[in-house]
Amino acid sequence: MALILSLETSTSVCSAALARDGKLLAERVSYEGKSHATLLTVFVEQILNETHLEASALDAVAVSQGPGSYTGLRIGVSTAKGICYATGAKLIAIDTLKSMAIMAAKNASLRPDLFCSMIDARRMEVYTAMYNSNLERTCDTRALVIDSNSFAEELKSNKIAFYGDGADKCRGVIVSPNAFFIDGICPLAANMIPLAEEAFAAADFKDVAYFDPFYLKDFVATVAKNKVL
Repeated sequence: MALILSLETSTSVCSAALARDGKLLAERVSYEGKSHATLLTVFVEQILNETHLEASALDAVAVSQGPGSYTGLRIGVSTAKGICYATGAKLIAIDTLKSMAIMAAKNASLRPDLFCSMIDARRMEVYTAMYNSNLERTCDTRALVIDSNSFAEELKSNKIAFYGDGADKCRGVIVSPNAFFIDGICPLAANMIPLAEEAFAAADFKDVAYFDPFYLKDFVATVAKNKVL
């Protein structure tokens, strides 16, 4: 019987969920944005208190590995590692875009040929990956600048569902009768549960000391326009 805590911080949404044998016991979600550092450990404490469990009872901690927000991913992975170090729990890494595809498949009113997960990467760029109807990835995860030709070849012969905060910027750009958009899809800890269970059963664990998030792109620091000395 596996007790797994899942943490999701790859976008502006912060969430945590606790599951036993794949069944959700408790979760917390915040859509406020830029509150991960403040809320994540509080969420974990609240969930453990609600379920009357100790952190020492955890078999594993699953964390969203990215791609996504550089800062958000670092907060999630650092928290997961800290819990694993303190309790001896195993560390599991979950593909962020794959967990989004699972949620999209549950919420799609029409069954598409392909699912396209998209996370906003600023301006007209997205982090994206495509999955077939069996939720198997059909292309490498990539950073893509969206224009009117994006996915043109795939849309000629496939109905494609686009979703995620990155898909919002594509609505007026990707125009095809085979393209449709699913609202309300974002990375959530609760959607990581089936993937975390699979990884635990397969003993697919990460090295707590050396695991790093999948940033996809290098972090670029910005400089404030108005410097204050």
